[in-house]
Amino acid sequence: MTAPNTPLQAAIGLGANLGQASTTLQTATRTIISNQGAFAGCELVAASHLYRSAPYEANGPDFLNAVLMIRTSQSAEQLLQALLQLEQQYGRERPARNAPRTLDLDLLTYGQVTIQRPGLTVPHPRLTQRRFVLEPLAEIAPGLSVPGLEGSIDKWLGQVSAQAVQRTELSLI
Repeated sequence: MTAPNTPLQAAIGLGANLGQASTTLQTATRTIISNQGAFAGCELVAASHLYRSAPYEANGPDFLNAVLMIRTSQSAEQLLQALLQLEQQYGRERPARNAPRTLDLDLLTYGQVTIQRPGLTVPHPRLTQRRFVLEPLAEIAPGLSVPGLEGSIDKWLGQVSAQAVQRTELSLI
């Protein structure tokens, strides 16, 4: 896929539960919105607060999660590769599904585009199942309509209200 002619808005989910998680998430955010290097063509639209949650379907320390909305002229593939490289810079390992991590970056949405190919699914396939993603997304884009899904973020958030998530006073920027 080539880069879009007109910049698109993309939502990025950020999470960490190892090391200095809040500092990691804030530093990673500054890198993403720097509009330099692998993130050339990316600019900030909105950033959520950090949210604390217990690991989902896993063990380990609590996670801090947040969502960043950017405008980008990069293709979804370019953006995903830049996110994966940034995870590697922070020592991300993948020993098992949902394992504790130093940094987790997920491409949640990419404009109103749906993509289904090996290694890239947009919107994120588990977006509607996780309050720790929906809560910060609702903070910055409550009426967002996600392509391929009926209803807004607010509707989906109501369906996962039993999952414990706590908003902190810390923000990404």
